[in-house]
Amino acid sequence: MKKYGLIGYPLGHSFSRNFFNEKFRSENIDAEYVNFEIPTIDEFPRIIKSTPNLAGLNVTIPYKEKVIAYLDGLDDDAAAIGAVNVIKLIHDAKNKTKLVGYNSDVIGFTRSIEPLLEPCHKKALILGTGGASKAVNHGLKHLGLETLFVSRSRHDDKTITYDELTPQIMDEYKVIVNCTPVGMYPQADVCPPIPYECLTFQHLLYDLLYNPDTTLFMKKGSDQGAIVKNGLEMLLLQAFSAWEIWNR
Repeated sequence: MKKYGLIGYPLGHSFSRNFFNEKFRSENIDAEYVNFEIPTIDEFPRIIKSTPNLAGLNVTIPYKEKVIAYLDGLDDDAAAIGAVNVIKLIHDAKNKTKLVGYNSDVIGFTRSIEPLLEPCHKKALILGTGGASKAVNHGLKHLGLETLFVSRSRHDDKTITYDELTPQIMDEYKVIVNCTPVGMYPQADVCPPIPYECLTFQHLLYDLLYNPDTTLFMKKGSDQGAIVKNGLEMLLLQAFSAWEIWNR
């Protein structure tokens, strides 16, 4: 039996295990998907060594960038993004294992947001600077949008802080993507600190979170007339892409 899994910490919020195990049952696939909840990336090699029938992994917060140091190679998108959320394990005849990293987040996000984009959506604010935000940035640029990162602290000239979000910037950047865990269950009563009063019906708010279905970020946007969408479709699309990567 082949084994697949998810590495991250914590993993209580993840839908991946149920999704893939249901897929395996419904399609009579002899495989199992398990969660590898590891408090530090240093434990990653132990998982590889102790699971000889492991065929593929998903990677989630906070290891999408840190795991790269343990891989033998990256595909072009993952290398350009600088973050990995899919690992394919290739076992050769000499019982050696090669680990190759991919990024299906960018595929899921791009396919999910593209139908919602209008001519007024030329610039996007990306909330957060972690691994997921890098995939989102790559995808938005591929779709022709100019991007700007927003974080609690300034990292470089491509990042501003939440305190620097002026009405002019909010009017100029009409796509806003939340790539932070702020607002995720069970802390669903919080949201990223953007000036929601500046939002209009031309704004598009996309939250990578999918639990709860409607985050406070989305509700506040919807109250101002903005189009809102959660990350469930992205999750499903990136999962489909991960399965294709593991089996090609």
